Amino acid sequence: MRLAPSVIVLIRDVDGFGHAIADGFRSDPKSNLSRESSSFELSLEKYGFKDRKASGDLIQFVDPLGSPKVSRLVMKIANFILVLGLRNIYIPLYSIFLNPLLPQTLTSLPSQTTLVLPFVMKALKVNRGAMDKPSANEDFVIYTTEIGGTSELTKAMIDDTISAPPSLQIHCESLACLLLMVRILNLPTVLLLASGPRHPNGQSSYPELEVLEKLGGTVARHLGLIFSKDLIPQKNIEKSTSVGEPWRALYG
Repeated sequence: MRLAPSVIVLIRDVDGFGHAIADGFRSDPKSNLSRESSSFELSLEKYGFKDRKASGDLIQFVDPLGSPKVSRLVMKIANFILVLGLRNIYIPLYSIFLNPLLPQTLTSLPSQTTLVLPFVMKALKVNRGAMDKPSANEDFVIYTTEIGGTSELTKAMIDDTISAPPSLQIHCESLACLLLMVRILNLPTVLLLASGPRHPNGQSSYPELEVLEKLGGTVARHLGLIFSKDLIPQKNIEKSTSVGEPWRALYG
């Protein structure tokens, strides 16, 4: 699997924000990039799962020569199933599988690859106590933090947003596991967290779309893409019936 120097990684969360963000990206009409879709599979046989595979979809924005410039991988979580496109891998096991699968998925990364991880705070249950510093008349803010190595892209995105405080806590197992692997692999990574909507009863009929537009627009602006909330069907902001994490009961 050949990936681009810039890889957007998204999680399909219980509120449907990750999947919705993925739908909003398109190539800039002024650029020479075209959008291509493909799928991939990774064998789990050596881990004892002969009848299962890790599979998923990959969106790439390529130049006229077919060279990928921006790649988009989606990590999906629904009904306690984790996807790196992983399907049928239950969450209590994902820490076992992510360790070998992430390096296997990223073996074709260019040497100067930067990962971009955009997330909406509401969906990921981020502790906002220490992050509520923006002006009261700002409905939503983008916070960033650099993880792993450093690149020109991570620096540019951090300069364009508000730095997350050191006390930031993330209560999302899949994201925490991914960030741990990023640190181990020392991959230049920028995590973008959207805090909002702060005033859900404001003028907008769909405040969630406004948050997604600002978050997606921030990412797109630095990657030569465009992002539009008009590309996001309202049905794609879908709620999971399993908003809690009852599997935690397995651990007492």
